Amino acid sequence: MDTWRVIAAALLAAAGLPLVLVVMAKVRDRTRSSGQVALGGVITFTLLAVVGVLTLTVLPGVVSWALVAAVAAAASVMLLAG
Repeated sequence: MDTWRVIAAALLAAAGLPLVLVVMAKVRDRTRSSGQVALGGVITFTLLAVVGVLTLTVLPGVVSWALVAAVAAAASVMLLAG
């Protein structure tokens, strides 16, 4: 496994885990339903895990780094706007 893949996956996880929490908080604010909050968290975490595995295995470098940048930007905007 290439070193850049491991670094990209680690950065994706570091930016993605706060994103999962922010999504869960936004779902809680909108629905007030703990079931919907859990579902939102599971869906977001699953998507993050799938993208992380794809980053570690098959995605080309440009796509992997673009995903890392997009997730980091989304997490930053959601944290600053919240």
